Amino acid sequence: MKETILETLKNLNFTEYEAKAYLTLLEESPLTGYAVAKNSGVPRSRIYEVLDSLAIRGDILVSPGNTPQYTPVPAKELIKNRRREAEENFELAEKSLAEFERSANDRENIWNIMGRNEILDKVKDCILSAKKRILLEVWTEEFEELEYELRQATKRGVNVIIIAYGEIASDFANVYLHYMGHEITEEYGGRWLVLSADDSEVVAGIVSLGKDSRAAWTRHVGLVMPITEVMIHDLYLMEIMEKHRELLEESFGENLINLRRKFSIHPDFKKHYVK
Repeated sequence: MKETILETLKNLNFTEYEAKAYLTLLEESPLTGYAVAKNSGVPRSRIYEVLDSLAIRGDILVSPGNTPQYTPVPAKELIKNRRREAEENFELAEKSLAEFERSANDRENIWNIMGRNEILDKVKDCILSAKKRILLEVWTEEFEELEYELRQATKRGVNVIIIAYGEIASDFANVYLHYMGHEITEEYGGRWLVLSADDSEVVAGIVSLGKDSRAAWTRHVGLVMPITEVMIHDLYLMEIMEKHRELLEESFGENLINLRRKFSIHPDFKKHYVK
């Protein structure tokens, strides 16, 4: 009978010595540490380590004094506590595993978002969860609707960098005015928005079509990495244009128009497919 109970206690995360000490105290208590060792067979060199472990876990109680005495938590209370702890652990495991599974799916999937308001809501969510850096390509109209969330992000210590198409002024973000904002608006016939948060998630899409606006949100590294790098290269180019515009335009025309002619497949630069 006693051996069976010892095995049961081991299944409740008792070590062999802890189980023997607890059973001894159930049979007779209170006892000194010396008496527990003598009656349980736990070596005297280990008994106080074992009793301390049981006390910290709440399985026994200690009466302090010159010679501490020990008494067990009643068996019914012990089982009740173990059941509660097990249920809490199951609930935590269920929640954590579900979050992990959802996060794993997010890392592999690309989610479609329809509607300008819905796109901006998702962008705001990403801004609110960002911890280190936000890269944002945006027109004035959308910036005004995101300004509050962006300002709050900087207050949390997030570095906010904006590539602005149109006149955007900010006292909290690093703003780079795109040198061809007007021309690009004309070329594409609309406005887009691209957000990279912490180099780990991206929202990108057209936001000038009202309810027909469409964007994608993803954590897929195969898209997050190249989109983020394209934004960083835009920043490189704007820094270079700021310092060496005259030299570059001498080689490639005003606003690098010769490069645009070289790589555009539309003779009039009109990309109507976004409408």
